[in-house]
Amino acid sequence: MKLKVIAPLGILLLMLACTPSTQMVRTWKDPSLTPETLEPLKKVMVIARIGSETSNRIAEDKIVASMQTPGVQSYSIITLVDTNEIAIDAKLQKNGIDGLLVMMLTDVNKTLNYQPGSYYGGYYGYRGYYGYGYGSPGYLTEDQTFYVETSIYSLLSGKMLWSGTTTSLNPSQLDQTLDDIIKAVKMELTAEGLISE
Repeated sequence: MKLKVIAPLGILLLMLACTPSTQMVRTWKDPSLTPETLEPLKKVMVIARIGSETSNRIAEDKIVASMQTPGVQSYSIITLVDTNEIAIDAKLQKNGIDGLLVMMLTDVNKTLNYQPGSYYGGYYGYRGYYGYGYGSPGYLTEDQTFYVETSIYSLLSGKMLWSGTTTSLNPSQLDQTLDDIIKAVKMELTAEGLISE
């Protein structure tokens, strides 16, 4: 995969196929970007904010490992006590970082669904109802839809280059869900001509 500007995000390689439970639902691209105007990013810092600190580190490790362009996890450069923007910018510059990839959990939508019960009745005879019947009661199920936004920034221009939001229905395994999100982002960036294989 030959990555242009944005896609040092090669993040998006070596991934499993997207399952129907993860889908790209909206995207935005800087209108001035075209395949001809893209300049390759040299080094990208990955920032994941999807849950616990452990989940964030797993996500950052997985994304960086899948990138062709050099990438670095945010936890290896920025600490929780780093709040001064000038100091953070100096650290990024010192490490040669010219791009950011930010993955963030933006919403969890919970939906209750009622599953009706069933009844299997007896039988009818000469004078009405005979026999017996049995069934099962109705019950509620809860679906959870997780919304994850992935955005790419150029530090040289100070602009957002691309952003996309995926939804994942009832994710059960972090690794598989991350693979599905990365695959969905890769497919969209390829379709928009921002990365090529």
